[in-house]
Amino acid sequence: MTLITVVICSYLLGSIPFGLVLTRLAGLGDIRNIGSGNIGATNVLRTGNKPLAALTLFLDGAKGAVAVLLTNLIAPELVPLAGLAALIGHLFPVWLKFKGGKGVATAIGILTALCWPIGLSVIATWLIVAKLSHYSSLAALVSIGLAPVYALFFGRGDILWLAVVILVLVFLKHSRNIKRLKEGTEPKIGQS
Repeated sequence: MTLITVVICSYLLGSIPFGLVLTRLAGLGDIRNIGSGNIGATNVLRTGNKPLAALTLFLDGAKGAVAVLLTNLIAPELVPLAGLAALIGHLFPVWLKFKGGKGVATAIGILTALCWPIGLSVIATWLIVAKLSHYSSLAALVSIGLAPVYALFFGRGDILWLAVVILVLVFLKHSRNIKRLKEGTEPKIGQS
């Protein structure tokens, strides 16, 4: 029962579409009809509302972290599963016909709550790549791609499997971005 409860609650927490909720509350309409149609912070930024994009980024990361931290209080052995369930909730929310975000902020929240040096390394990598390339998607792919390496570097082989699964899921959700990056048609940060 504990396993089922943790997985369901973490999934439901992860499935809260903060980007969609916040843009509607701000009177900006349905974020899915803007830019890339994604519900994440990068697309919220395309509305021109930087504070709203920052809040979306924070809340999407926080829901992953909260799922991990709450589970750690009741069933520490289920913490990685809680993180995975929260990420799946973000990627495939039941409320949006299983069409969710790309999972980067939520994944970073999960990794930070599991092991803060891993999370900070992923964040630093994202910031460096984004600053140099001006591509949010490339920064996401490189930073999440290095998460398993950081897990090994910081001696967290116990969560290596989770870092690899996160990598696979995030890369799958970025398949169109990868194609556009190859074609040179991927919009840069702040572009529509």
